[in-house]
Amino acid sequence: MDTSRKIILTCAVTGGAPFNRKHPAMPVTPAEIAAAALEAAAAGASITHIHVRNPQTGEGSRDPALFKEVVDRIRSTGTDIVLNLSCGMGAVFLPDPENEGRALPESDVASAADRMLHLQDNLPELASLDITTGNQIEGQTEFVYLNTTRTLRVMAKRFAALGIKPELEVFSAGDIEFGKQLIAEGLIEGAPLFQMVTGVKWGAPSNPETILYQRGLLPPGAVWAAFGIGRDQMPIVAQAALMGGNVRVGLEDNLYLSRGVFATNGQLVEKARSILENMGYAIATPAETREILGLRRRA
Repeated sequence: MDTSRKIILTCAVTGGAPFNRKHPAMPVTPAEIAAAALEAAAAGASITHIHVRNPQTGEGSRDPALFKEVVDRIRSTGTDIVLNLSCGMGAVFLPDPENEGRALPESDVASAADRMLHLQDNLPELASLDITTGNQIEGQTEFVYLNTTRTLRVMAKRFAALGIKPELEVFSAGDIEFGKQLIAEGLIEGAPLFQMVTGVKWGAPSNPETILYQRGLLPPGAVWAAFGIGRDQMPIVAQAALMGGNVRVGLEDNLYLSRGVFATNGQLVEKARSILENMGYAIATPAETREILGLRRRA
């Protein structure tokens, strides 16, 4: 166990999935999401991962104007935090049960260009690229999370043109293999960053065996992280650190500080930080994170 290395701690502050509406402080409006990101930064997060939500309904959104407001609010404070904007929305295909070749009206499948509209205006240092397609469930809704290899190649090229480093979110071992293909094709510049998503139903389970196996598939020189959903969030923090990875917490993945006790993003960062520091690790500052990932700070 090498405790001399600094660990990158990401806080995913809101997500785009349905959530328990009893939560008293889930960030929904741009002002709330920006405040949550700043709270995470104050608690010691290295990176904040940002989705936006419809301020009226609370549902996930990909409205570029909402992203712009959140980013402007954060940057106007002068707070040093690495921004990681989601490009995961616009890939939800709900097949009509009577004809699975036809999409239900609730589907949201957008072009690659539409899914990246907010990147041009905000130019974050990082943005997520979910290199996966598969069956998923959010609440009571079953859908296909649809990211074709063609779409992903287009998105990777656009990321490179804008100088934005992709966070390659992987939900299974095959996703890592496609990530390596993108690297082989020259579509990913510099040391690749892989984020292992564990605990999503029908995806990679949250356990040490999964992380060990997937770590073995990574290309040489890759930087990686892992996170767990719900009750697995903090155990995966410890497990990923022990295996040489980085970590992620936040309300996108888990609403609770302990059983039945709703959390804030700051509290989740503080809890993860305490776990890591008690294991002998130090958290990377945003400046150290840029050095590890080869980023250049944006104004």
